[in-house]
Amino acid sequence: MANGFNFCPRCGAALETKVHHGRERPVCGAEGCGFVHWGNPTPVVAAIIEHEGQVLLARGKGWPDKMYALVTGFLEAGESAEAGVLREVKEETNLDGEVVSLVGVYPFEVRNELIVAFHVKTTGEVKLSDELEAIKLLPREKVKAWPFGTGLAVQAWLDRKHD
Repeated sequence: MANGFNFCPRCGAALETKVHHGRERPVCGAEGCGFVHWGNPTPVVAAIIEHEGQVLLARGKGWPDKMYALVTGFLEAGESAEAGVLREVKEETNLDGEVVSLVGVYPFEVRNELIVAFHVKTTGEVKLSDELEAIKLLPREKVKAWPFGTGLAVQAWLDRKHD
């Protein structure tokens, strides 16, 4: 099955694809179980980091040399999106941040994620986490968006008038 597993996590019976609430979903056919795999997207926070008047883009370990993107991470249980994005910024770059604004919410279907993107202004000295290989700082006018995932947030942010 496309959901990553074939058996019910409750009772171990085989999952079957059935129409449930208007969509095909993996459901458990065992008597009395009732498990439905909803396949809801995972919330991810993303930061358009403005540091010392420039936009900070990061390259993850193992990424191609020219590939840079936003700092992102999974939202943790019991955490607001604003707290999550500031935590990720601190964990990945060692920078202290302040949320300026919500940029928007964007689907990333290929990974079954929902991206909540913020504009974050930061202070401090950059120190990369073990997950990042490099950063680059660009003037806003040199930043180019990409046509998927966090790139949609970058484009929306670039299209806004800034003080």
